[in-house]
Amino acid sequence: MKKRIKNKNKEKETTQINLLDLVPVRNIEWEKRKNGLVSLLKPKFKNPILAKYVLPRLKNPYYRIKLDEIGTCVWTHCDGGKTVREIADILYQNFGKKVEPLHDRLSLFLQRLEKNGFIKYKNLNQTKDPD
Repeated sequence: MKKRIKNKNKEKETTQINLLDLVPVRNIEWEKRKNGLVSLLKPKFKNPILAKYVLPRLKNPYYRIKLDEIGTCVWTHCDGGKTVREIADILYQNFGKKVEPLHDRLSLFLQRLEKNGFIKYKNLNQTKDPD
């Protein structure tokens, strides 16, 4: 659950960041479906020229990524006000043993969201602790 980041000033020194202390923030648009679950709206084009000229002409300019009830719960709490630890506690309160192993599943889900650019971490630079 710890992320290793190399310090740019000193090549040998690395810092560890505890994922549970980070605050995830949503980075893309989303919508709530009729059944209460969330769909993430990923733009079909990232290139600014294509986005400007092609996206307005498309019937649907977004890919819709449908989340299940657990993903929806995580996404709605990625509001920039709760740490990953608090989100994990909320998941356990709402779903109990259904989300076990909780921290492993949550970290993989958040890593996937970050990798695709759907979230970013608000206090990534402020949380660095020296070894």
